[in-house]
Amino acid sequence: MKQNTFNTKQWIQIALINFCVVALAGVTMRYKINFSLPAVNQKYLMYGHSHFAFVGWVAVALMTLMVRYLIRNKVQTNYKKYHRILIADVIASYGMLVSFIVEGYAFWSIAFSTITILISYFFIFFYWKDLDKVVDAGFSRAWHKAALLLWAFSSLGAFMLAYLMANHIMIQDLYFSAVYFFMHFQYNGWFLFVCFGVFFSYMHRLGLFQIRLLSKRLFIIMGITVIPTYFLSVLWMRLPLSLHWLANISAISQLFALLYFFKILYVIKHSETIRLSWSTKWLWMLASIAFILKIILQMLSTLPFLSHFAFGFRPVVIGYLHLSFVGIISLFILGYINEFIHRFRGHVSGIGAIVFVTGFAIQEIILMLQGLEAMNVEPIQSANIILFYCAILMVTGLIWITVGIIRTQEYETNAEAADKRY
Repeated sequence: MKQNTFNTKQWIQIALINFCVVALAGVTMRYKINFSLPAVNQKYLMYGHSHFAFVGWVAVALMTLMVRYLIRNKVQTNYKKYHRILIADVIASYGMLVSFIVEGYAFWSIAFSTITILISYFFIFFYWKDLDKVVDAGFSRAWHKAALLLWAFSSLGAFMLAYLMANHIMIQDLYFSAVYFFMHFQYNGWFLFVCFGVFFSYMHRLGLFQIRLLSKRLFIIMGITVIPTYFLSVLWMRLPLSLHWLANISAISQLFALLYFFKILYVIKHSETIRLSWSTKWLWMLASIAFILKIILQMLSTLPFLSHFAFGFRPVVIGYLHLSFVGIISLFILGYINEFIHRFRGHVSGIGAIVFVTGFAIQEIILMLQGLEAMNVEPIQSANIILFYCAILMVTGLIWITVGIIRTQEYETNAEAADKRY
């Protein structure tokens, strides 16, 4: 591999294959809920599923898009190091997946989890140095730097969780506070901030220079509130009143972030310079709706009754997490992949995307309806089997998308011209 060569398409394909593995693990878990599968430990599989989703799918995809950002900004660096980091991350991710499925939280799973965190530190260190070489465009560099800091910060929760599990410390408050700490600064921190950074960089590249100020204002609100909103996840604990107020004020403040987000969408919709494919518009529209719903639901969780409802019932928690992980992050990534893949003979399969989104949407509805059972609403008798079929739809759509992209070949005639845009 040449020093300044990084095969973006190859790593996109690997990331999508890993996403299919995540979805297959989800299907297996849903199968076990409905049918007998004694060979599989459900809790162990859940650990592997969630950890691999973070490190094997999203981290690989986002690191790939971040390296692509450097390439687009003509940063002179040795891109071999990123290739090696991604190889190490994928190997460690599969080691972590297998060890979690086999032994749960034990020596090897904790060892591989620790290795993935150490790998992330290497990426953060090298990428931070390379970011300083970027001439900022669309206020995207600040989003990326904040994402790196929040990524490193989230690892504190993972280390605490590993310590508790390794030492069999079964203090529920400590366990859940560590879990929510890690997930909050992954979902609402590094995942989300990278997506915004990639998005604003792309908009700037398409000539939409007027949203730079809106990007800056959105960044300020999201940056100030990202740490305090963690306490929304642990309001069930006996926190000082000051932290309750800080969390509530931060949740309300993020509603103002939505105002800037709506302005950004308005400018993009009425811009004459933006030419996105229909599939990308559709995927990013759904991701935007999911982001808006997340901010609103987050604010509603500040109400005492709804806070207990939100964090006290597993289907609601799973639905909320999937809203962020799949609805916002994964759909955004698929939309960007669709834009990038235009320099090849292909695009994200429209049928595959529809099948995937249909399964996801029905799943979210069923999970929320399951949560309403706590309000004495008549339960859906066939909910678990419906969720199983939804998981099948999602993995079918993903495999359809992934196979289609793997089959694409670079269209040499237009590759150079397309590369100027994507």
